[in-house]
Order: sequence, then structure tokens, then C-alpha cells
Amino acid sequence: MIRNWRTAATATLAAGLAACSVGPQYKPPEAPRAPDYGAAPAAGSVLAPEEGAASAQRFVAGMDIPGEWWQLFGSAKLSGLIEDALKANPNIAAAQAALKQAHELSAVQWAALLPTVQASFSAQRAKNPSATIAPPTVATDPVYSLYTPQLTLSYSADVFGATRRSVEAARAQEQASKFQLEATYLTLSSSVVVTAVQEASLRGQISATERLLQLQHELTENIRSRRSLGTASELDLLTQQSAEAQTAATLPPLRKQLWQTRDALTALLGRLPSDEPKETFDLGELTLPQELPISLPSELVRQRPDVRQAEENLHAATAEVGVAVAGLLPQFSINAQTGSSAFDVGRLFSPYTAFWSAGASLSQTLFDGGALLHRRRAAEAALDAAAAQYRSTVILAFQNVADTLRALQADADAVKASLDADRAAWETLQTARRQYQLGTISFVAVMTTEQAYQQAELALVQARASRYADTAALFQALGGGWWNRPGEVLDEQSGSKVR
Repeated sequence: MIRNWRTAATATLAAGLAACSVGPQYKPPEAPRAPDYGAAPAAGSVLAPEEGAASAQRFVAGMDIPGEWWQLFGSAKLSGLIEDALKANPNIAAAQAALKQAHELSAVQWAALLPTVQASFSAQRAKNPSATIAPPTVATDPVYSLYTPQLTLSYSADVFGATRRSVEAARAQEQASKFQLEATYLTLSSSVVVTAVQEASLRGQISATERLLQLQHELTENIRSRRSLGTASELDLLTQQSAEAQTAATLPPLRKQLWQTRDALTALLGRLPSDEPKETFDLGELTLPQELPISLPSELVRQRPDVRQAEENLHAATAEVGVAVAGLLPQFSINAQTGSSAFDVGRLFSPYTAFWSAGASLSQTLFDGGALLHRRRAAEAALDAAAAQYRSTVILAFQNVADTLRALQADADAVKASLDADRAAWETLQTARRQYQLGTISFVAVMTTEQAYQQAELALVQARASRYADTAALFQALGGGWWNRPGEVLDEQSGSKVR
């Protein structure tokens, strides 16, 4: 009996696994055929250097991106903080937990392909109404005990592939969670770099503004002294005091931004404000990467975690249409049970106490108010939405790269112009100082010239910071090199690789 039961179950399982899967079959979207990123700088372009040709940035076609790309900025402090952030930031922990959840749910769906076997044991104590009905047992005593151990098998034959399409959807959702983790990883590391650059920029701006304010104050005192001697007017003093006050008014907003930037950096590290990191940043401590990658458009869609996530969402939506279509078709299942029943535990499994049954069923929904039909239409609409979302994500990815390439070109031009202005202001200041020593110009003229130089320094700090930040943005826009990162964070959660 057991041998026949196993044979029937095996045959039904094999038939279900060999059956076809209804609904659209998933095909990965074709990579865009765009040859480049439009009018943005192309591979081989050389951006204006900061200090001579040795510091010029150039774009390299097909250059691979290191997994820890932030090390190209040459700051051990920055690399250390990023490592701390990747270990302690709660967004990473949440994404890892979501990935683990998706992996377990995928395993749940896969288990539906196999039969379900349940074991049970029941013990019953009963008394028959002997004066009313005949005893249902051979025993003369109306009080009896009945013990029944039993095995039950149930299996839904996946003839039209509904279960397999559910497994396919669950696996695609697991892959989407993996790429969501990679996107979180990339966003966090990029945010730490940009925040550190912003801090360095603000410190440079505050330093230049404080020096400018000092010069403004010295000039105010000089004019006040001259007014007392009758060589300057009240209007001259008031005008200079107004200029000094305007410069002083720019410091509090800069300091506020610096404090808030430090708070933001602390939060990225997964810490409370009371646990602010000791590390501080200055632009002079960072190295500007000289070689910048430009990935081919066909490669970009394989590198961006958000594009890969949207692709897996499209895959899952395709499989869900198959599940909905299969729901419209007949459903097949088999059920079997075997066991033993006896009045005494000691007599279980003895001759004539065994029982078994086996059967198969086929069901077809004839009327449900159109629920299954509408469910299929909803799945098809979800597929259309996922396809549109994928196209939107690809367009945004290309836009990000093009915007960053253009920004880097503009940053290079801005740095070059700021350098030229800074050099000119410095040379003017040196000339003014020499002329002051010769007595050909006044002290006020020297101070005014130095103010112009400090203004040029302030603009140069801002231009350089934009260049560093946009360089980090380019690595983020191209995917961040997650495929080259050591350690394989994804393997720790699911035991499988993304690629």
C-alpha cells in the first residue's frame, strides 16, 4: 500500500514539474543603444588642471571602478569613517534584514513545489449510548478508547506552472532586495564622502571669512583714526563699518552649516550627536583622483544597483502575470493518508488495524464574479507599470551620468578661473605691499587689495570643493564598483552572489 502511494505521488510530482508554465516568459530588457552621453564630455577628454598639467583630470573609457573607490581620495581618516558607517549605520542593517527576509520568503515559495506530509496522533475515550443505537465496535463494553496514528500527504500538481511562477517571482524579489542593499551601501559611502568634502569646504570658507573680517576691522580702525585727524570723513567711516558688518553677518550661517554638517556626518556613522567623531577634514588633506571612468551606456545598466533592482521588479511582475493566468485554469491535487487504529496502544500496527486512502481531484472555478479575470488584468497592469518604472530608472541613470560629466567640466573651468583670479589677486597684493613700503600708496589701499585676495581665496575654496564632490558623484552615478568590493556582503545574508 505504501509502495503504491509513493509511486503515485512521485508520478504526479514529475508530471507537475514537467508541465508548462503559462503567462509571458521573462526576457531581460535590451541595453540602450546610445553611443554616448550626448554633449557631455567624452572618453579621452582632459579637464583643466589645478596646478599644472600633472593635476589634470581625464576621462578613461571602460575604466573599471574599484570596490572601495573612496580610497582614491587618499585620506585614511575618510576611509576609516566610511568603514565605520558601513558597520553601524541602521539603514545598512535594515537593508540586510530585508534581504534575509526576501531570501526566506523565496525558500517558502520553493517549498510549495514539494508534497506536504503531516503526522498526527489522536487518542479518544468514548461511551456509546447502548440503549439507543447498536454498538459501533465489536466490544461489548460501551466505554472504549481509540488510538489512531496517521500520516497525511497532500500535493497540488503544478500543471500550469502557477507555483513555479510564484517561485520565480520570489527569487526576483530576493534579487531586488540584494540590489537595494547595494544601493544603500553606495548611497551611504557617497554621502560620507560628500559630507566630509562639505565640512572641508566650510572650514576653508570660515577661515577665509575670518581673515577677511580681521582685515575689515583693521581697515575700520584705520579710518576711525584718520577721521580723528581730519583726513577721513564720517561717511568714509560709516561706509567701512557697514562693509565690516556685512562680512561679519556671513560667518554665523557658515558656522551653522558646519555644525549641521558635523551632525549629519555623525548620523551617517550611526551615532548620536554626543558621540561626534574626532576626525575633521580639510581640502588640503584630500587628493583629487586624476583618472575618471566613463562606462559604456550598455554597461551602465548592469552596474547601477537601482537599475538592476528595477529590472528584478520587472522580472517579478512578469512572473506574477503567469500566476494570475494559471489561476484561471483547472487545479489538480492528490491526497493520501495511511495509519493504524486500535483500542489498545500495544495493538497499533498489528494485523487488521491499518487503514489507507488515496485520491485525486480536479477543480475549475465556474463563477467568482470575475475575480480571477480582474486579478489577471491587475497583474498585467502591474507589469506595464514595472516596465515603465524600469525605463524611467534607466533614463534617470543616464541623466545622472550626463549631469555629473557636465558638472565636472564646469567645475574644472571654475577652478581654473578661480586660480587665475587668485593668482592675479596675490600678485596685486604683493605689488601693493611693495608700493606701500615705497610710500606711493596708502595703507588703506593695501588693505583693500588684501580683501580682494581673500575674496578670491574664498571663491577658490568653493570651486575646489565642488570639484571633489562632483568627482564622488561620478563614482556613485556609475554604480560605485560594488562588483569589485571585497568581503561579499551579500553572501553573508543569503549564501549567493549577485553576479
